[in-house]
Amino acid sequence: MNAGGRTEIPDGRVAVAMSGGVDSSVAAALLVEQGCDVVGVHMKLADVPDDMRHGKSCCSLDDSLDARQVCAELGIPYYVFDFREEFRREVVDYFIAGYRAGLTPNPCAMCNLRIKNSALLDRIREIGCDYLATGHYARIRENPVTGSHEMVRPRDLRKDQTYFLFGTPREELPALLFPLAEFVKDEARALAAKLGFVTWDKPDSQEICFVPSDYRDFLRPHLGDMPEGDFVDRAGNVLGRHRGVALYTVGQRRGLGIGGARPYYVVAIDREANRVLLGEESDLYSSRVKVGSVNWVSRPPPERPLDAVVKIRYADAGTPARVSTSGGTTAEVIFSRPVKAVTPGQAAVFYDGDVLLGGGWIEAGEP
Repeated sequence: MNAGGRTEIPDGRVAVAMSGGVDSSVAAALLVEQGCDVVGVHMKLADVPDDMRHGKSCCSLDDSLDARQVCAELGIPYYVFDFREEFRREVVDYFIAGYRAGLTPNPCAMCNLRIKNSALLDRIREIGCDYLATGHYARIRENPVTGSHEMVRPRDLRKDQTYFLFGTPREELPALLFPLAEFVKDEARALAAKLGFVTWDKPDSQEICFVPSDYRDFLRPHLGDMPEGDFVDRAGNVLGRHRGVALYTVGQRRGLGIGGARPYYVVAIDREANRVLLGEESDLYSSRVKVGSVNWVSRPPPERPLDAVVKIRYADAGTPARVSTSGGTTAEVIFSRPVKAVTPGQAAVFYDGDVLLGGGWIEAGEP
């Protein structure tokens, strides 16, 4: 086994981000087995009352205690970092502001960018750690030609989490370790069971950790009274009334309360005019996408347009496209075939084969 896709044992102290789940538990165990100098660190991010938590959250006291128990069994130090203020400011407030602006934010990608890859790296260096390891399914390798580090897909493509890591600064890649790079999920869970970890059968965290129920219920007290407005079609005809633009997202079909011979879909959200544009399923397809705040993870910003496979959501298989950049931080993506439900506020992520080139935030799609 190797340390996060690397063949050498890290020469320095390694902090493992311990969520209290099975993946981070196994990541820590693998590094200890290899003889690394390991400490476990747990991030306190959000306060969610126990009676409001869904079964797949990751922000409870139980998770902290589980992480502590695993560290005790491994014989490694355990630290708890209080990031609640940073998490509220960088992730929760971003989430609320995004919906207020008529966008569909991606809090998991933002958490990886602002908390796990930024604030956490700074904090572990304060306690003398040189590397940060996580239970993400991803891989770091050295490019055989350039010698530079690059992020690539893991062995378990079904659990590939590189999409959420597109914001990772390129200069931080040498400090990151992904011990599960060569594992599939079932193997990680089996190893946790063999080691007797309390976390071995915990379910995966698949929901937004700070949203205890439907995100709309979470938003209402934060956004206050949301003005109603018109549902309109492409011709500007009023089809009905919506309950507030923050309650809708591009591609949504259910919960619109609009009848018709064919189902309506949310095609676009006009925050300034307080209107929600509805159309048929065919109206959801776009051939071009404008992307902002682009970060180049594995390669320098390209000087000319490049061909890539672009994912516009985590579950997307990806579509071949031509990516043209302007100054490296903005891009226009032209797809080889139209893609469905391009959603402003989500991430567009670029790949060259298994290599994560980078990505950015979707600003607009063009029919």
